[in-house]
Order: sequence, then C-alpha cells, then structure tokens
Amino acid sequence: EEQPRGETYEAQHVHAVYEEIASHFSSTRYKPWPIVESFLQGQPDGAVGADVGCGNGKYLGVNRGVFIVGSDRSSNLAQIAKSHQPHTAIVADTLSLPHPAHVFDFAICIAVIHHLSTPSRRIEAVRCVLQLLRPASSKDGSSGGDDGGGRALIYVWALEQKDSRRGWDEGHEQDVMVPWVLKGGGKGKKEKGKGKEKEKGKRRKMGEEKEVGEETVAPVQEEKTFLRYYHLYKKGELESDIEQAGGVVIDSGYEKDNWWAIAT
Repeated sequence: EEQPRGETYEAQHVHAVYEEIASHFSSTRYKPWPIVESFLQGQPDGAVGADVGCGNGKYLGVNRGVFIVGSDRSSNLAQIAKSHQPHTAIVADTLSLPHPAHVFDFAICIAVIHHLSTPSRRIEAVRCVLQLLRPASSKDGSSGGDDGGGRALIYVWALEQKDSRRGWDEGHEQDVMVPWVLKGGGKGKKEKGKGKEKEKGKRRKMGEEKEVGEETVAPVQEEKTFLRYYHLYKKGELESDIEQAGGVVIDSGYEKDNWWAIAT
C-alpha cells in the first residue's frame, strides 16, 4: 500500500535524507545558476532578502551589497550555510517560517517547492514565500521593482527534460523518487580515466550536479542509496501555483531542466 503523502512522508523521504547527505550534497553545490545570479545581482545596495531552502548557502554571497537571511529544514545544511558571513542562516520549515511578513525586498526559493508532496502544500509553500515580500508602496514611496514591491524568484524541477540523462518528458509520472548514492567511509579510489578535470566539467552542468561524487570516486566500503521525493512540474504549473497562492507572475521561463518564475 502506498504511503500517504504529506508532512510525515516528507520527513522520511526528503528531510531525513538531506540530514544524512548534507556534507556530500554541499560539496556538489557551489556554482550559482545564471538566472538566479542575475536576479540577485539586480538587487539594489542595502536590500534585505530571504533565501528559503538555502541549502549550503551558495547564493548568500553572490551580491555583496545586500543582506540575506537563509533558512533550511536541514540543520546540517543550515550550519554549513552560516559560514557565508555576514549573512546568516537558521533552521526553519518552508511552511512555518519565523520571519515577519511583508518586510523583505526580495526572496529566492531555489529547487525547494518540488519537494512538497501534495498540491495544497506546494501552493501553501509559494504563499509563505510571497508573504515575506514588502508591499508595492513603502514609507518613502520608493519601490524595489518597476511596478513596486518585493519580488521572489522560484525554481522547480521540470517534467520536460527529455534531453537530459534522466530522460523525463511529457506523459511521465510527475511524482518520482530520485536516488542519491552516498559512499561509505574511508578513502576512495579514483576510477581510471575520470580525473579532476572531468569532475569539474560535470559540476558545471547545472542539471547534472548531483552525480559528481558518485562518478569520480570508487568506493572502498558499502554504498548507501537514499531516495528523495520530487514533484516534476509541467509547463504552466508553477505559474498556476503562484496565482492560486495569491501572487502575480512578473516573468517566467525554462532553464536547463527547470521552470522558474519571478512573482510578487
């Protein structure tokens, strides 16, 4: 019998996994994705933002002129993220953020909401992110965007990625379990012909980051495979979730196996 999806399901198939693989996962996440980098670099000096589901905090230091409060459900990842001074990171659930509402100039939520396992929880997650943003009018009448108010950038994995090694596309099941292979302890042995340069090349391919460690180091002890839950978003679904959450889509698009949207 299939396990009912929801908070308990995510605790087992998302949160517990990231606590276990945090260090290894962090080692494969270091290069900012282009559109995320551009969004952050476009924020004015002095802006204050939130990174919801910040992981290892790789986006916290992209723009030195802003201050970002990161949060992640994984205490191990949040601890790693704290190293990106002067920014900070806390442990918090996306659906129970401790931040005050309507005060942030911007927010990012990158590759997070696809881990929520029901439609209502994904929409609520979008709502929680959008509630962080300051409204269109501020005390001095200025605004953070062309049409006023704070903006959020959200990224989710796409169903349509037939050209990737995963091969998912229209018609495939949208709720999937994605493996992460964690090597056993002890020193690993590099496989012949798979050196550092190839490893770096693979890391630069945004959609293929997660297998870097597995393909370049041969295990000397037993491997352990973890399965992480993902909901693969089809075209238009992210925009629909934003609208159902009460938001307005400013821009949206597709970038290397991901759908993204900027909303307010």
